[in-house]
Amino acid sequence: MEQRMEWAKVVPEGYAVMSQLERYGRRTVEPRLLHLVKMRASIVNGCAFCLDMHAAEALADGEHQRRVLAVAAWRESTLFDARERAAFALTDALTRLGEDGVSDEVWDGARAHWSEEEVANLVLAIGIINVWNRIVVAGRRATPPL
Repeated sequence: MEQRMEWAKVVPEGYAVMSQLERYGRRTVEPRLLHLVKMRASIVNGCAFCLDMHAAEALADGEHQRRVLAVAAWRESTLFDARERAAFALTDALTRLGEDGVSDEVWDGARAHWSEEEVANLVLAIGIINVWNRIVVAGRRATPPL
């Protein structure tokens, strides 16, 4: 598959804004949870480049390989706590945003674990990775070779 576009070269100002948003997300959501959320959204969106990058980052930051692999089947896995499961449910709901939006059950599940500000920052982080996934998938950015 041939790469279609290098966004940083074509729209450097827009890419810089996305990079600024990314830095904000990294400052406001704990790294371990952020890695998991980014991997989950990337799985749902079929973004191999982002999944590879965030899985590698998670492993480098000490995440266990089994948990990285289990993100794809988080509902069936026993490797995640209630807080992480609430983050995955929110990620799935926001990534697959349908006409019914985010259910009260999913929202209340998130609020059971985080303050209003923390949930707001988590929603922003999920939105940011979803935009990155769309940029990468549209541009067909290739996963680096092993």
